[in-house]
Amino acid sequence: MLRYIATATAVLCFSSLALAQTPPQLGNSAKALLGSWEFSNADRDKICTVTFKDTPAPGGFRLEFDKNCAGLFPFTADIVAWNFPDNDLLHLVNAQGKALVDFSEVENGIYEAPTPGVGVLFLQNAADTATPARKPEDVVGDWTIVRSTGATLCALALSKTPTGSLAVTVKPGCDPAVARNNFQSWQIDRGELLLYPARGNPWRFEEADSVTWRRLPESADPMMLVRQ
Repeated sequence: MLRYIATATAVLCFSSLALAQTPPQLGNSAKALLGSWEFSNADRDKICTVTFKDTPAPGGFRLEFDKNCAGLFPFTADIVAWNFPDNDLLHLVNAQGKALVDFSEVENGIYEAPTPGVGVLFLQNAADTATPARKPEDVVGDWTIVRSTGATLCALALSKTPTGSLAVTVKPGCDPAVARNNFQSWQIDRGELLLYPARGNPWRFEEADSVTWRRLPESADPMMLVRQ
């Protein structure tokens, strides 16, 4: 009887050890993450690179931040692994398996993570951020900010001065909710059009078609920037 118990215990321990040593599996969502990605804040004044690997690590798979990341985003020094179950969030976890950042895909190749105490963080495929989709000259002119219902909120002009400055001129009759931002300048950055207010974060737009840009992140009451 004692021999039976000892044998059963040994088998159970061996099975548990084998299970613990079974490497995590890469699903289709996770496989698409492998490689280098741009890691940034919403203002894009802090940008570094993170590389997702398929090497098993506590809590998922190994990842590596470049040497600049810890200076720009101190919390990344505690991140040791990542996991991305299919149909779930992309989790960046510490050595205890706690998720410090949770990203969701907002469009193909772009992930967003509202993070308490840090703000909104973004991941973009490094290959996709190499060249802007548009040049400033392509979008200079008159535009309107409209709701998805077609209601016009504001008319403005995007201009480029001889010195290269990119200025915004807000035209009379602008809705107070938009006018109070007092937009000062704009730029094209990584394929997005950014309108910079006097204070706060820029308004970000992605190109939907040749005359329409959609505001990001999308909301229940979406806004569009439409060429006139």
